[in-house]
Amino acid sequence: MSEKRDPLVSVDWLKSRLGAPDLRIIDATWFLPIEPFDARDEHARARIPGAYFFDVDTIAATNSSLPHMLAPPEKFAAAMRKAGIGDGATIVVYDARGLFSAARVWWNFRVMGHDDVFVLDGGLPAWIAAGGEVEDGPDMRRQERHFSTRYHAGLVRTLPDMRKAVEAGTQIIDARPKGRFDGVEPEPRPGLRGGHMPGALNLPPALLFDKDGKMKAPLTLARLLADVGVEAGKPVICTCGSGVSAATLALAFARIGKWDVPVYDGSWAEWGAHPDTPIASA
Repeated sequence: MSEKRDPLVSVDWLKSRLGAPDLRIIDATWFLPIEPFDARDEHARARIPGAYFFDVDTIAATNSSLPHMLAPPEKFAAAMRKAGIGDGATIVVYDARGLFSAARVWWNFRVMGHDDVFVLDGGLPAWIAAGGEVEDGPDMRRQERHFSTRYHAGLVRTLPDMRKAVEAGTQIIDARPKGRFDGVEPEPRPGLRGGHMPGALNLPPALLFDKDGKMKAPLTLARLLADVGVEAGKPVICTCGSGVSAATLALAFARIGKWDVPVYDGSWAEWGAHPDTPIASA
């Protein structure tokens, strides 16, 4: 897939279209299990007007032992239909932290075949800083809309795929903090070994953003990726702790025009839990 558009939209862009009948705004706020916050409570306290709360842990494959794995297409479609998000809608995803979990939901939609989806650059903090209106209380109830899915398997990698990728020396870029990547800091989920996949590169998503919380310009991102060892002309797979931050890396790749970068859905929550997966450390 090759596209020239930017996967990010600005606060001004969204302000000028707020209330448009074909626009749907999604709050994708999510917190790590060790953080003392509740994303749904944060959504009810302050959100962009009309935003729908996308529960990353519920609109997922809940029969899996792994956290927030991709939902089956029929479950995803049912949730979107109930939320009034239908075919033909332009979707803008944001989160309350700036840009942390929004990319995961952006990737979810793209996997399900909906490409008219964007991420709000800077998220809710940028919206509020620019004087954007917020609302609270229960979500608006919308009329149900039909939502079609066309599963894009090329954007997803599984454990067997990753075993082959490691053996083949495919470029893998890991978004976990360096201490976890090196195996010198503990994982937030119990029972996982430390370290990283052999040959993997490390790029924590914090490095993708300027001081104002907005994603760096495409040329700067391209230089940053090259500096950590990514060869732009070769295939690359994004991974992280549980498939959230990896999607932020995929978003950065899309911003520089590389739209076909897949995410390892199970990420380290899966790889690090298996006793026979190869692991390297510092």
